[in-house]
Amino acid sequence: MAYIDTKNDQPGILELLAFRPEMGGAMSQLAQTLLRGPSSLTPVERELIAAVTSHENNCFFCHNSHAAAANALADDADFIAKALKDPQAAGVSKKVQSLLVIARHVAKSGKNVTAALIDDARAAGASDEEIHDGVLVAAAFCMFNRYVDGLGARTPQNPADYVPMGQMLATVGYLPR
Repeated sequence: MAYIDTKNDQPGILELLAFRPEMGGAMSQLAQTLLRGPSSLTPVERELIAAVTSHENNCFFCHNSHAAAANALADDADFIAKALKDPQAAGVSKKVQSLLVIARHVAKSGKNVTAALIDDARAAGASDEEIHDGVLVAAAFCMFNRYVDGLGARTPQNPADYVPMGQMLATVGYLPR
């Protein structure tokens, strides 16, 4: 149970979004735009950035839910585990690897992102739009991670519980049904 009485038993961020639907709707729309809206980064690449940022922030719920979504989109149940261990071996492009380095820095503090990291991303093929989108996904997930953990949202502990959630996010997206 969350630190506050949300009057519902949904897991993780869903519990919190349902508690304040007027805010939850805006946050869901933000997630939909960031992860499924127009971008030259694919949905799986953006989910990877979300999962890696959440992993850096030790947010079990967000990491597992977005890892499951990325796995579903990649049609590979082990994609995120492989990408965390060795992104190159997992087939993650140099461009996206450079964006993941930036995302890890954003997770610690936006001030940890340097011009050299941006130059490295450009050298790896990332456009300014892709760098922008990668930083924005990482920054937004820092907020989502702190929202979930800061209110002690109900978090399933079995990673298998996240597979159906990942399938739903991969196929339906983030807007309430």
